[in-house]
Amino acid sequence: MRALHAGYGATPVLHGLDFTLEKGSITALLGANGAGKTTTLRALCGMVKTRGEVRFAGERIDGRSTEAIVRLGVAHVPDGRGTFSGLTTEENLRLGAYIRRDRAAVQADLERVYGYFPRLRERRRQQAGTLSGGEQQMLAISRALMLAPRLMLLDEPSFGLAPLLVQELFGILREINRREAVSMLLVEQNAAMALELAGAAYLLETGRVVLSGSSAELQRNDAVRRAYLGH
Repeated sequence: MRALHAGYGATPVLHGLDFTLEKGSITALLGANGAGKTTTLRALCGMVKTRGEVRFAGERIDGRSTEAIVRLGVAHVPDGRGTFSGLTTEENLRLGAYIRRDRAAVQADLERVYGYFPRLRERRRQQAGTLSGGEQQMLAISRALMLAPRLMLLDEPSFGLAPLLVQELFGILREINRREAVSMLLVEQNAAMALELAGAAYLLETGRVVLSGSSAELQRNDAVRRAYLGH
């Protein structure tokens, strides 16, 4: 993306962001609350008005509808999980594949998702609203996977989860990335976990990129360590 501006109504939030995601990589987006991280994800999938240039797989996607961007292979996992609580686990997953027509491939992907998240197979007939917080987060990620995405935008996947569950979830994200070469852009308050998972990171402050580099470089940066890593 180049010179990306975005906001809500007359309130600007992003002030000319420039960054690149490497194909097949995991990239973390760090920053305090209100820095513009969630707005960046929403801007990438056409959910807020933008100015500037956004390219995906060589095509300009700024100005396109969210559905058109989804059809190109961009899946958004919002904060708050966004599951359809009145539907069963499996109905939620099948809904994730709504743009796909190949039933055999959808069924194969359903089995693949259950392989990553065996607990969801056990809960497949259970109403999504009765799942635990961790299971709902697994469901939200799995529903995005059912789109067969090339890029996943993940907003606070660890929010509200116990540390052991966060480790399990991040391990599965690493495996999905390694096995399927799905690129990931990860917004995460848990900076230490995010930098362990990601290969590169950008630090946002008040809608601007103030620092970028490899995860190892940001882990060594004194200001990042004091503000975000607690040491």
